[in-house]
Amino acid sequence: MNLSERLSQARGEEALSTDPIRPAAADAGRLATRVATVAVTEEAAPGRASAADPATAPVDGLARLKAKASQALFDRLGTKLSDPDLPEEQLHGLVRTELQRVLANEQDSALSTEDRRRLMAEITDEVLGHGPLQPFLDDPTVTEIMVNGPDLVYVERNGRLVRTEAAFTSEAHLRRVIERIVSRVGRRIDESSPLVDARLADGSRVNAIIPPLAFGGSSLTIRKFSSTPFEVGDLIAFGTMSPEMAELLRACVEARLNIIVSGGTGTGKTTLLNVLSSFIPDYERIITIEDAVELQLQQEHVVRLESRPANIEGKGAVSIRDLVRNSLRMRPDRIVVGEVRGGESLDMLQAMNTGHDGSLSTVHANNPRDAIARLETLVLMAGMDLPLRAVREQVASAVDVIVQISRLRDGTRRITHVTEVQGVEGETVTMQDAFTFDYSAGTDLNGRLLGKAVPTGVRPRFTERFAELGIALSPRVFGHSAERVPSGKRP
Repeated sequence: MNLSERLSQARGEEALSTDPIRPAAADAGRLATRVATVAVTEEAAPGRASAADPATAPVDGLARLKAKASQALFDRLGTKLSDPDLPEEQLHGLVRTELQRVLANEQDSALSTEDRRRLMAEITDEVLGHGPLQPFLDDPTVTEIMVNGPDLVYVERNGRLVRTEAAFTSEAHLRRVIERIVSRVGRRIDESSPLVDARLADGSRVNAIIPPLAFGGSSLTIRKFSSTPFEVGDLIAFGTMSPEMAELLRACVEARLNIIVSGGTGTGKTTLLNVLSSFIPDYERIITIEDAVELQLQQEHVVRLESRPANIEGKGAVSIRDLVRNSLRMRPDRIVVGEVRGGESLDMLQAMNTGHDGSLSTVHANNPRDAIARLETLVLMAGMDLPLRAVREQVASAVDVIVQISRLRDGTRRITHVTEVQGVEGETVTMQDAFTFDYSAGTDLNGRLLGKAVPTGVRPRFTERFAELGIALSPRVFGHSAERVPSGKRP
């Protein structure tokens, strides 16, 4: 009996099943299993021709060869793959050499030149790169990658989340990629330390969390940064800010005003902070302080400091607050803190109030008023028993400008407020908007908001400082002909 007849017989036997309890899906699954078993048996029989689908057989063969070669490379190279002291170029050469030996030892790897080239590229991505995530890391249209376990990979394109078809072969495969990322920057992740913040070689920020904290499998989030930092012209072209707003912010940085960039998660605070820092003159000494280095300052005289978590014994941690205190002894002209989220905010505000003007930082908040309230809360987290009014006066005295950036409902990131902090009256911090976003223009046919940030027509008090320093502003920045917007509230 040939293979076709035996397959027909298997289907016929299943069709005769009259068990009323068995679900139809179970019948279909059992039928598929029996048909596959028959096909495999015939393929393995000597002297018999394979009846397997010719379109899928080579693909399965390549997948098996890829898995086998990847495992052989891991077995041969071992810890060299995660050795941070081994130069990247030397590591790539070592992997290519070993991979050619592995493929040469495979008896059934009669591959075409194109298949061999593709296979070597994919295995190199598996071993040295980031496996199924590598195409998204190479794609400039992808801004964020989110992995929710080995089978679910999402990406963000143009502000929209999209599920992809990419997947890891197993939880162990995903863990191997995570460990490769964190080991290259001197961090570790295991059951005793199951979460970590790290970065890729291009500066992209990585957060990973593994079981037992991640119940459904390891989770990995990568926020990509452009290999060439965005400049102010790029943000104007994107619609994030207007030319008038850019001129005002440039003058604020040159006049050494203390600026806080406020916004939610993923709104572009770090990108905006990069752009603002580009306005700092080249002759000034800049100290940057971050949890994981992300800022890409273009000046030459920059000292970059990065916090350090505790080691496996729970010792050796160096916090942002420790670095802020230390930076005051490093003769800084400017202190740039990537984000204040704890007691370091008190030290940052004290530095702003004691001669370190022109400092920049970011904070998580939904609007300028909330940013002030959050700074007050963070100062109280420093553990100092300070009265609320003293904290409020400290904040109002230290911060000159709050720049609010938001991700709007169309996925775009826009600066919605440029707000002056004027002082304290009674129990309230007084503030005045210089620019607010106008939502009244509606949307276009694609759902994109047509509005933009416009001047309120009110000239901030800090412009007097511009005059003292000889910093000129175009009349159009606060032109009274501009449309006035009394409130930045959304309709």
